[in-house]
Amino acid sequence: MASISPYGKRFISYLRKEQIRKLLATKYRIDGREPERIRNIEIKTSVIKTADGSAEVKLGKTHVVAGVKVSLGQPFPDAPDEGVLVVNAEVLPHASPYTEVGPPDEFAIELARVIDRGIRHCGYVDFKKLVVEGGKAYVLWVDLYVINDDGNLIDAANLAAVAALKDTQLPVVVKDEQGVKLDRNNKTPLPIEVSKAPIAVSVGKIGGVLFLDPTFEEELSLDGRITFTISEDRIVAVQKTIGTFTSQELEMALELAWKGKEQLITAARGVLGV
Repeated sequence: MASISPYGKRFISYLRKEQIRKLLATKYRIDGREPERIRNIEIKTSVIKTADGSAEVKLGKTHVVAGVKVSLGQPFPDAPDEGVLVVNAEVLPHASPYTEVGPPDEFAIELARVIDRGIRHCGYVDFKKLVVEGGKAYVLWVDLYVINDDGNLIDAANLAAVAALKDTQLPVVVKDEQGVKLDRNNKTPLPIEVSKAPIAVSVGKIGGVLFLDPTFEEELSLDGRITFTISEDRIVAVQKTIGTFTSQELEMALELAWKGKEQLITAARGVLGV
């Protein structure tokens, strides 16, 4: 069931917001973490038997499941020599008290686009190897389901998508008198460049203090948020979703993002093989 997450209706009490701000001003947070620390991460793969690849990520209490389904289709007109990536995100109605039944809102659409952009521009998936004969190409449908929203969905969902793609097995293409089709009883691993895995790292700002991995309550108090997607030693995507950053804050946020990337890579090393 589709759902919307009406961010315009979200709020936090003035007293709680002030408590969060005052703690951060002393470099501490409501859950006891330091600004540069990311919450505990759990990652599992092959969690959906009917998918061609899947993964489940828990970032603190934030919980996201990703499933990959492979089909055959037409390449995009502007990339006729590449396979196709389609990322969709859905915040399930029970994911937070603020989520309602209905079509995906602009936040869910933005969530999918940020993750799509990072994967598409980093070289993690070799899309040129996904073209098949007959003018067709593999289409990778990456569906993200937010089970519980306790903040920082972008980082958690990105990690789930990356792990699910690493887990994906491509059905082999066979040809008969009717053309090409997929043999789902015969699969090979999706061509992946593990070292180029895109890692999304979001940096929040409250009262001039920058910090990683904002919780749900912290997100309701943010003055700014920016997400860097990092692959190897380069930035492959940037998305500012809230507020503004000075040039000095931007440099500090980027430095913090590199620290976050190392923590996420360390947590995912066993799954991604990086």
